[in-house]
Amino acid sequence: MDIKTYMQDLGQKARAASRLMAAASTEAKNTALCAIAAKIRTRSEELLAANARDLEQARADGLEPAMLDRLTLTAKGVESMAAGLEQIASLPDPIGEITDMKRRPSGIQVGHMRVPLGVIGIIYEARPNVTADAAGLCLKSGNAAILRGGKEALHCNQAIAACVREGLAEAGLPAAGVQVVETTDRAAVGDLITMPEFVDVIVPRGGKGLIERISRDARVPVIKHLDGNCHVYLDDAADAAKALPIVENSKTQRYGTCNTAESLLVARSRAAELLPAVGAMLAGKGVEMRACPESLAILSADPSLERFLKEAAESDWAEEYLAPIIAVKVVAGLDEAIEHINHYSSMHTDSIVTENYTRAMRFIREVDSASVMVNASTRFADGFEYGLGAEIGISTDKIHARGPVGLEGLTSQKWIVFGNGEIRK
Repeated sequence: MDIKTYMQDLGQKARAASRLMAAASTEAKNTALCAIAAKIRTRSEELLAANARDLEQARADGLEPAMLDRLTLTAKGVESMAAGLEQIASLPDPIGEITDMKRRPSGIQVGHMRVPLGVIGIIYEARPNVTADAAGLCLKSGNAAILRGGKEALHCNQAIAACVREGLAEAGLPAAGVQVVETTDRAAVGDLITMPEFVDVIVPRGGKGLIERISRDARVPVIKHLDGNCHVYLDDAADAAKALPIVENSKTQRYGTCNTAESLLVARSRAAELLPAVGAMLAGKGVEMRACPESLAILSADPSLERFLKEAAESDWAEEYLAPIIAVKVVAGLDEAIEHINHYSSMHTDSIVTENYTRAMRFIREVDSASVMVNASTRFADGFEYGLGAEIGISTDKIHARGPVGLEGLTSQKWIVFGNGEIRK
């Protein structure tokens, strides 16, 4: 096919559909969401079979374990997609909400109305669940969407796309409200990010290389994060009973996600007490520790940990491993922890373990990240966990959205004015 002509056609259809999606009733949007969820459940075996084809090809192509992990869809994952769509349906519809109404001395009333962004292009690698999540969020927020998944998930993405199309039809919404790009040609991405006449914003989800390329070449605004170097800091006032499971969950629940902890900081006053148990737990999970000299001295006292220890290089403090590897550093205390995080963090998600309220409040005020947590796993930095129903991505930008991007992040506001014949004097 002629890629440019094909993408222009998708763009034109999306722009036309965006007007209808913006005007759609809450009832129609919720009907579509629930219909899509039902079809995903009904076709669970079909989706898993399509995913198995994708995985077979991915292994033959030599994809790395982190990418295979992202690509894998399980029966639980299928149910999570369906449940996510139903949760989106249950959320309040933000479109048309009027807020901040104020009467001015002239007599007019001025306020804001929440409106869709228009046409959203989503570019993502590997994860087939993004197709359902993105479709659902764009649909509920009154936007049209063009979804371009990676070639790794081609078969599964197209199977999910069929569920989306049928769900839209059942609700009387335009098929072009959500379009999944059918070609794997990389030229399609180049066209999608350079069509400002048809596309209002781009959301890339994938590896750092993909996001850097899109950020560099796009002529359309981009909502993005480059990587996820997330930290857990064990404070002087940390509860040891909380510290161990928080570190374990933050690092080892899944290795290939952007909210997985990649760095562990420990206050010097507690390092000798906390590090041995943490080190034994990480080694038991097969996690390599890239340790500073001080933490290395403490951890190496246990001979069983020797093969899991390696002296950290400067580059380790800023690394997103997406693998069973973690950087470990002893810091003087809260001041050094905050300084270290703000210097090396990717401004994604950082967590403190402490029982000291004052230190906790300092941490959440002074750490400049999209999500900052107290006594909780970094793995909670997720749209579903935050009650957004799902997320279209994580943003480490400060404009226009920050953190998990859900319904509100896919909308804008316009000024509205109510008058009764007033004129400006």
